[in-house]
Amino acid sequence: MIAELLLALQAVVAPPIVMVPTPPRASLPPQDWSTLPLLPIRKPAPMSDYVRSEVLAARCDKAVKTTTGWSLTVDLAVLATPDGRLRRVTPRAIDCPTVEQYAAGVILGSARDPIVVPATGTDTWYRTSLTFAWAG
Repeated sequence: MIAELLLALQAVVAPPIVMVPTPPRASLPPQDWSTLPLLPIRKPAPMSDYVRSEVLAARCDKAVKTTTGWSLTVDLAVLATPDGRLRRVTPRAIDCPTVEQYAAGVILGSARDPIVVPATGTDTWYRTSLTFAWAG
């Protein structure tokens, strides 16, 4: 009788535990981006005015002098779904956060429609880069 009472009390006090699967969290890109396949996207010619203004305002000192002016390249890792939608863009840190985020936005904006990716069946990380260039 006491055992039955304890079981009844336990059911009232502690409801049964129900395991609910959690949705998968988007992973981070691997440390070595050189092993990632290239992102099959036609990259637009990025507008360099914003990047140039960040360099001129001394908020980014990573631009390099070229024979035709200045250039700054940002590498990016891009997580794409099997149906070609971009899930996440991670710029490689170059100590210019505003330029890094601007480059990520350019990539996201250039892929408004799904891109054609190899059939993998899972979300896959790809690599790409954007080079901003201006005269000067």
